[in-house]
Amino acid sequence: MGEQSEFNPGDRVPNDGEYAEIGEAAFHTNVNNPKHVRLRAGERFPETSNHNRKWKRFKT
Repeated sequence: MGEQSEFNPGDRVPNDGEYAEIGEAAFHTNVNNPKHVRLRAGERFPETSNHNRKWKRFKT
């Protein structure tokens, strides 16, 4: 089984890293001015800009 890749506000962060907001259907829609946060494992994800967004690990 694969690792979870999208997270809701309030979920615990699985790994240290940078995370960015994505839209509900991120594979075909872009999010303008997405929030970027740097979090450590065990912290909780902050609220998103709107209820339709989720957090995803940002690959640099």
